[in-house]
Amino acid sequence: MDHLKTQGISMPKLGLGTFRMQGDACRAAVESALALGYRHIDTAEMYANEEPIGSAIAASRVPRGELHVTTKVWHENLSPDAIRRAFDASLKKLRLDHVDLYLVHWPSPSANWGAVFETLMKLEQEGLTRAIGVANFTTALLKIAVEDIKAPIACNQVEYHAMLDQSKLLAYLEVRSIPLVAYCPLAQGRFATDPVLAEIGARHDATAAQVALKWLLDQDGVAAIPKASRRESQKANLDALKITLDDADRNKIASLAKDKRCVNPGFAPVWD
Repeated sequence: MDHLKTQGISMPKLGLGTFRMQGDACRAAVESALALGYRHIDTAEMYANEEPIGSAIAASRVPRGELHVTTKVWHENLSPDAIRRAFDASLKKLRLDHVDLYLVHWPSPSANWGAVFETLMKLEQEGLTRAIGVANFTTALLKIAVEDIKAPIACNQVEYHAMLDQSKLLAYLEVRSIPLVAYCPLAQGRFATDPVLAEIGARHDATAAQVALKWLLDQDGVAAIPKASRRESQKANLDALKITLDDADRNKIASLAKDKRCVNPGFAPVWD
């Protein structure tokens, strides 16, 4: 599987998203994914599933050096002391001595970004996380983190898929060699009935969702973390890597409307 190199880490381009997975079902899903060959697991304190994920990782016996584990601090915990407490709790639940990537999950209008990133950088310096990054940051917020504070941002995790335009954000990230990690890469099931993607899929003996996922993974500097709790879905997402899209396919996908947002940024600043 292809990897993205960023801030000293190597992140598999295809990972497993775990939002809304809970308890034994979450543990079973992660165990299944690891058995199939997934090595990139994405979670967050807000998901309340770090404990079953930690159990699944321990049961898998996959060498720690082969795994990439991302977790995130929630916007309510962005003071230095709260970040430390949240991080320690996450690490304990995951049964790990470090994570590979620790992200600010959502921006907060009341955050002192200098203090936030200073705390995250200390966690990195102490070897508790191998890299730090952000999620749901606009270009304006990225400029604060990257240009003003000069934080070593390893990625920006945002909603991105074949029906949502992220060209402005991608342009900013590309210049600075910061990967985009796409959540909701399958637009929460909206692709299944799209006739354009279905037509492309029929030519490749693939589903519309597999086409949309491969379109993302073909892009330089883009990773994707589709949620998949069933083994069949996890396998289908892995099989998407085998598809070879051509320019005609990409042109058809480019013609799709790009205004379908699945996740409301809520309290985040206006997206630009």
